[in-house]
Amino acid sequence: MDNSLPVSDEKASMQLKDISWWFLGLVLIFVWAIYIFLTKENYQEAFNFIKIGIQITIKTSLIAYVFALMLGLLAGLGRISKNLFFNNLSRLYVELIRGIPMLVLIFFIALVGVPMLVDGINALGVWLTTIGLASIGETLSGFGNKAFTMNGRAIFALSITYGAFLAEIFRAGIQSIGRGQMEAGRSLGMSYGQTMRHIILPQAVRNVLPALGNDFVAMVKDSSLVSVLAVRDITQVSRLYAGSTFRFREAYVTVSIMYLTITVVLSLLVQVMERRLRKHD
Repeated sequence: MDNSLPVSDEKASMQLKDISWWFLGLVLIFVWAIYIFLTKENYQEAFNFIKIGIQITIKTSLIAYVFALMLGLLAGLGRISKNLFFNNLSRLYVELIRGIPMLVLIFFIALVGVPMLVDGINALGVWLTTIGLASIGETLSGFGNKAFTMNGRAIFALSITYGAFLAEIFRAGIQSIGRGQMEAGRSLGMSYGQTMRHIILPQAVRNVLPALGNDFVAMVKDSSLVSVLAVRDITQVSRLYAGSTFRFREAYVTVSIMYLTITVVLSLLVQVMERRLRKHD
């Protein structure tokens, strides 16, 4: 007895499998969100209040990610370095950051690390004053904690935290390039640094671009944690709105839709970049 489906039914089944049902679900969520924002005054009020924090969220994420990229690249190079000091220092940094919850790190870096840094700057200023560099020394010794705003501390914390994760991405990208590439560069008379800069790194960065893009999306979401430092991003602004109006549903539905919109757009851009890279390959 033949239990196979007719050709037409089989094609219809394949077409159903090819439909991106998850994307259809997102579309329905966005349609529902647009409907309530257009028809319900409470949601319109919440959106108009909370949207003020979008600029801080994007600005904080972008600046922190740029610094995290630089720190991650240095740590990634340190992870593959044959220099024992830099190799172990980079590994210590990566293991410390990856072994502590991000929220705890944000508190520690912003409220403990930055004051310790200020104390070090003040001590340096006192020392410079004692050796005769009074003008520079007085400036540094008068440096206070207020010079670092909470927004600046949040950026500093996110940069250090994500630098450790990006370091592993860069390390994996560099190690994915065949050793023959380095040997070829050295045989042409190039130094280790020149070979790394002109041959290895361009290929490694291209290989890890999708992963770097995904980490930026993750940073945008994790930037919500800086609200614990009273940084007025969309999470903090939504908390203020909910606390002052007691409209918790409107506040947190609005902020959830905002984050979902930002991350979906960024994720689609990352997918476009991946397809272009595969097409080029």
